Amino acid sequence: MLSAFGRAFRTPDLRRKLLFTLGIITIFRLGAFIPSPGVNYQNVQQCLQNGQTAGGLYQLVNLFSGGALLQVSVFALGIMPYITASIIVQLLRVVIPRFQQLYEEGASGQSKLTQYTRYLTIALGLLNATTLVSLARSGQLLPGCALPIIPDESIITTILIIITLTAGTGLIMWMGELVTEKGVGNGMSLLIFTSIAAQFPTSLGAIWTSQGPGTFFIVLVVGLLTVALVVFVEQSQRRVPVQYAKRMIGRRTVGGTSTYIPIKVNMAGVIPVIFASSMLYLPGLISQFNQPKQGEQLQAWVEWINNNLTRGDHPIYMALYFALIVFFTYFYVAITFNPEEVSDNMKKYGGFIPGIRAGKPTADYLQYVLSRITLPGALYLGFVALIPLVALVLINANQNFPFGGTSILIMVGVGLETVKQIDAQLQQRHYEGLLR
Repeated sequence: MLSAFGRAFRTPDLRRKLLFTLGIITIFRLGAFIPSPGVNYQNVQQCLQNGQTAGGLYQLVNLFSGGALLQVSVFALGIMPYITASIIVQLLRVVIPRFQQLYEEGASGQSKLTQYTRYLTIALGLLNATTLVSLARSGQLLPGCALPIIPDESIITTILIIITLTAGTGLIMWMGELVTEKGVGNGMSLLIFTSIAAQFPTSLGAIWTSQGPGTFFIVLVVGLLTVALVVFVEQSQRRVPVQYAKRMIGRRTVGGTSTYIPIKVNMAGVIPVIFASSMLYLPGLISQFNQPKQGEQLQAWVEWINNNLTRGDHPIYMALYFALIVFFTYFYVAITFNPEEVSDNMKKYGGFIPGIRAGKPTADYLQYVLSRITLPGALYLGFVALIPLVALVLINANQNFPFGGTSILIMVGVGLETVKQIDAQLQQRHYEGLLR
């Protein structure tokens, strides 16, 4: 493995791509510590040291921004607006026929969808920036902290911060596309990987300081087992055999080859976890807007939400979280994988599954396989996502627990994909690859 990395750096073209990628990652991390204009950086740091941090969905956004959100830096919004825009455009293919037509047009249609994604990213960046500034001014971003994060609340300062945060989102999107085009590929994914990996040393150090070496080594063991489980499942797939009939084109005989359709156990990736986290944040947000005035009694449903749906260690919260992940896994897989479309494409090029007739029987068979392989994938996602919540109950390390849920799923997935990209480029140059 080390010799393969050495060969990668000795290859001029590949070395240039790797160094370019590392340079973009360095700029991305520097932007996470540059405060936005009008933000009192000393007050923010003091509030963070006192342990006042937001939870729920904003904790997830803070994870994707590498800790920049709660520091209100120029890259505070991170890559989250782009992720949201990409998911929305992908889901709109089911609702808007025009989007589906663009998707089927090939490279030209894909470039048009990418353009729509960019516009939507900027729009969502403006919306998220406005929300973030409102939370920072009202004190809800860092609850319990009396120090003002934005001392000057004039309209000019507010607009300047919103523009800066939105421009930071656009710059991150541009840097991710540069890495995809001129680097090793997977630009956006690599930036997310960097944001999550940057918080690991701090989280592990906090566990060592607050919980002691015993808990620290327990966390490491759990983390290694979790990584092994995630790697095993992410690489697992059901290979549906496909045979292509021989055809005569002119004087040549084409076809007659055997291949397979790889159906991954976890086809949905980390999207169901993000959806479930967002949905579970909504009840707490609704209850915040229904707090009683002075002298009034708290309503029963608001009290129930505050007691059961705002604490990650509550059994009802865990059960609902797990159920939502399973539901969104089936929902997202049903949208992204269309058995009828796959069956039609196979029939068009003379392909068939041995023992299954072409057309509707093939689509029914693929749906049968998909529905059964999605169940273990959904259960696996729910299990991995619950690891940090269980850690809160068992070892009281949830606030610093790095080996769980979204973080490990993204890091392992992006790491494997990046290694495959470098391996493919090494093999193109007749070297032995990274993967044995």
